[in-house]
Amino acid sequence: MSQDQPSPYEPPVLQAQILDDEGDGTGGLIPFKNPQALTAYYLAVFSLIPCFGILLGVPAVALGIMGLGARKRNPAIKGSVHAWIGIILGGGTTLLWVGSIIAFIMYTRVR
Repeated sequence: MSQDQPSPYEPPVLQAQILDDEGDGTGGLIPFKNPQALTAYYLAVFSLIPCFGILLGVPAVALGIMGLGARKRNPAIKGSVHAWIGIILGGGTTLLWVGSIIAFIMYTRVR
């Protein structure tokens, strides 16, 4: 057989198999292949809600770090921006709410 013709013993390569490594239909906007980064992003956004900030900010940071690790192990998956937003926003809101609680306690002790 010539080099240009496929062997009759090999299965044909489908177009979907070729495109599988290139990305998804969302164009990489939603990193569904990196659930840690996506969850970190959503937790960080919802940590802006008062009373839930501390409960959601800390896991957002942890999952963001895990999402970056998953991205580093497998560069084909996306989500590093979502992971960084989870780390920065989750850490910032955690500091904000802890500082608010400390300020409230200090204020009530002074009065």
